[in-house]
Amino acid sequence: MREIVLDTETTGLDPAGGDRIVEIACIELNNHLPTGKAFHRYINPEREMSAAAEAVHGLGDEFLKRHPPFAAIATEFLAFVAEAQIVAHNAGFDLAFVNAELKRLEQPPLAVAVVDTLELARKRFPGAPASLDALCRRFAIDLSARDKHGAKLDCELLAQVYLELVGGRQSALDLGALAAGGAIRAAVERPARAARPHVASADELAAHGALLARLKSPIWQA
Repeated sequence: MREIVLDTETTGLDPAGGDRIVEIACIELNNHLPTGKAFHRYINPEREMSAAAEAVHGLGDEFLKRHPPFAAIATEFLAFVAEAQIVAHNAGFDLAFVNAELKRLEQPPLAVAVVDTLELARKRFPGAPASLDALCRRFAIDLSARDKHGAKLDCELLAQVYLELVGGRQSALDLGALAAGGAIRAAVERPARAARPHVASADELAAHGALLARLKSPIWQA
């Protein structure tokens, strides 16, 4: 099953009000495990960055001006996602921004299945904190590199969190692949052989009798 873990960083919180994507990252999963394929781009939002947003992700205007606008990476992004299921934390936020960018390009919105790990976490741990940081701490996932939000790092962390939310590494056990590789052999041809004898031979009886004769006061004769 092919899935894409998706995360974005933005100029603010309201795509309808003109906020834009400044960073987008995707990690490909197969049966919930990363394949090593990824998509990551910084994006010129073609507008000024808000101070509040820059404090969250650390991406400023001067840095972002050196990168292409979303229009320049849209085709590559859509080809990477293709028809895979999207996995995102608070998925409605990221998809609203992605679809707003696509609408500006007169492209249709993403029409794929979506898994929201925030909803998964709230169902599995009712009443408990469900932020990405909180889930990483719950599952003992290393957060030392996350001093600020970043789409690429957050995708890498979320891929690990998602695997735990769906049942840990045991959920990725592919019995079919193991069987194909020879790890499971349900039916193995074995040569026929005669049944083992269950009656002692004359030599075995003689040896047993000699052993008993050497015993002094055995308990069965008491």
